[in-house]
Amino acid sequence: MTTADKAMMKVIGGESLDPPPVWMMRQAGRYLPEYKETRKQAGGFLDLCYNPKLATEVTLQPIQRFGFDAAILFSDILVIPDALGMDVRFEEGRGPVLVPIDETGINGLSTDKVLSHLNPVLETVDRLSGELPDKTTLLGFCGAPWTVATYMIAGHGTLDQGPARQFALNNPEVFQRMMDVLVDASALYLIAQLKAGADAVQIFDSWASVLDEDQFTRWCVKPVAAIVEKVRAEVPNAKIIGFPKGVGAFYEGYAEATGVDMIGLDWAIPFSFARKLQKTTPVQGNLDPKRLIAGGAALDAGVDAILENLGNGPLVFNLGHGITPETPIAHVQQMIDRVRRAG
Repeated sequence: MTTADKAMMKVIGGESLDPPPVWMMRQAGRYLPEYKETRKQAGGFLDLCYNPKLATEVTLQPIQRFGFDAAILFSDILVIPDALGMDVRFEEGRGPVLVPIDETGINGLSTDKVLSHLNPVLETVDRLSGELPDKTTLLGFCGAPWTVATYMIAGHGTLDQGPARQFALNNPEVFQRMMDVLVDASALYLIAQLKAGADAVQIFDSWASVLDEDQFTRWCVKPVAAIVEKVRAEVPNAKIIGFPKGVGAFYEGYAEATGVDMIGLDWAIPFSFARKLQKTTPVQGNLDPKRLIAGGAALDAGVDAILENLGNGPLVFNLGHGITPETPIAHVQQMIDRVRRAG
């Protein structure tokens, strides 16, 4: 089977399939007992990301268990600041912790060692391209520059990413220098993933929702557009998904302005608005992860509503954000069965 014949790739190209292809953000993760066992072997979280054998194993686990139509590379958005030389670690119960960057640190950022540092991740992509079923789309990814920058400035996630917002307003030229480096590093990384065997890539802008219109355009839209342009200069037919989570009305025009082929939608988007977007751009999403935890009638109703409202156009069925660790495995199977019975 060629890449273009895979179900998800058809939808990214604008086709409508019944039933739609389905996968989940964070589908390789802590809700699976087999993931927990593999994680123990690796040691720390970043150790797992940089271990090609084990990272391949955990990427394949949800495919083997559920038969999803896509596998997403097991890694993390913060491997980019790690590759740029920042001190990045993951603490149990707290998540990512970085030593916050300042102007001196920003001026010293360089992309020279990014690809050599991330070579183990690229080896994972190469392994996956040979081990996945022929019909399964392999997705690479990176964090969008704005979202990655928020962690670099604050040193951790915050409620409204106020430290990065304030820094960008107070020191726009310095912040721009950091964003330019992140654009270059992210483009290098995505190009390398595509050349290593990824069928498509996704850019996660998980904190895009905290910016006003002017700042959203400058720090979310323009950097992603620059990445897309750089990637397509090296891989002309690259398929790219953009996911600016929670941006509401700012979704309109985002695909055209950035050049992405598909947009991921969060669960708070009204279906009437989602259908409008879908007229010009394939969409991905957008089940509330809480419905997946609830299961039963609440889950069925959520799945049915998405299929009823978006199933007649180009749709990849997904969650509106990542699956959470407390999600029952049986509910994941319930969701998949409900989606696939629609055909």
